[in-house]
Amino acid sequence: MQRSLPGCQTADMTYLQSGTGSAHITMAATPSPAEIRSIVEHDPRWAAIVTRDRRADATFFYSVKTTGIYCRPWCGARRPNPANVQFHETAAGAERAGFRPCRRCHPDRSPEDREHVARVAHACRALESGDETPSLATLARHAGLSPHHFHRVFKAATGVTPREYAAAHRAKRVRQALGRDGASITDAIYAAGFNSSGRFYEAAADTIGMTPSAYRSGGLQAEIRFAVAQCSLGSILVARSEKGICAILLGDDPDALVRDLQDTFPKAALIGGDRAFEQMVARVIGFVEKPDAGLDLPLDIRGTAFQQRVWQALRRVPAGKTVSYAELARRIGAASSIRAVARACAANTIAIAIPCHRVVRTDGSLSGYRWGVDRKRRLLQREGGS
Repeated sequence: MQRSLPGCQTADMTYLQSGTGSAHITMAATPSPAEIRSIVEHDPRWAAIVTRDRRADATFFYSVKTTGIYCRPWCGARRPNPANVQFHETAAGAERAGFRPCRRCHPDRSPEDREHVARVAHACRALESGDETPSLATLARHAGLSPHHFHRVFKAATGVTPREYAAAHRAKRVRQALGRDGASITDAIYAAGFNSSGRFYEAAADTIGMTPSAYRSGGLQAEIRFAVAQCSLGSILVARSEKGICAILLGDDPDALVRDLQDTFPKAALIGGDRAFEQMVARVIGFVEKPDAGLDLPLDIRGTAFQQRVWQALRRVPAGKTVSYAELARRIGAASSIRAVARACAANTIAIAIPCHRVVRTDGSLSGYRWGVDRKRRLLQREGGS
């Protein structure tokens, strides 16, 4: 692979992409020591990386072979070894070469996008710091945007709406307040920014899946019934809280599945299922064997606001169909949050019912699956989606 070096006017460090006045030097994909020395001593692009010159922004991008990431010249990341650096005229060119954008300098974003990100970050701080949640109109006014435009920009940057972001942060404050030693639940109500106990208990039930007193004791008062059985995919553990099914785990070792459940609910009272519960497990197994039949049972879905958006979008993907991580991110209005979407899929503890097995790479190939890629392949084959 060849790399072209645009020249520059060294007097004022004006970088030239192409055209008259560009002095081109070619560099092999694996440069020799002499070429590396020449880059370090004479290449204006390397000088821009060393000095983090913002005037070079968008005139070129550089990638690092050892990390697989490409950056802007002024990125604050650790200076790379010049032997591992490749230069690209455009961000698209870097991505075509197989590199992914840096999450620090965001080389895939336009200046307008970066300005929007800064405004959204300021709005997030406002949502986190105040006892009262600012209205959409107030947030938009401070961002210098119309409410509709701000709402769209905020959702694109964070993957959730301002209201959902505020609710997720308040839920975090609920958990923190309940975790403080010596603090009463009344203290926790006000520490979390609630003006009434009713709103506090409503938020607690929706976000932590149990009463505040049960959460404080680590789930000690929560009862979770479970049973382990066998299906065509191996061992399966089904667990249910008072709200609904809270776990469907797959694996080869039944004991490992029980330990996984114990790790998820370390202080809950785990109770073996009775005959009625075993009938429900049989229904779940029937759903595993024939996913297009659907599962008409309540689910106890616990997660952050962003995770729940991803999981709800997954539940709308029909059996026999697949969706890429990028497409799933677009469907929830967070096109730039592909990795966060992948992490949400990996955090899912309710297999099959929240069908993260229906998510594939952009080229259609299979990626990782919490319960094994082979199970993912078999599920898709069974559904006719692969």
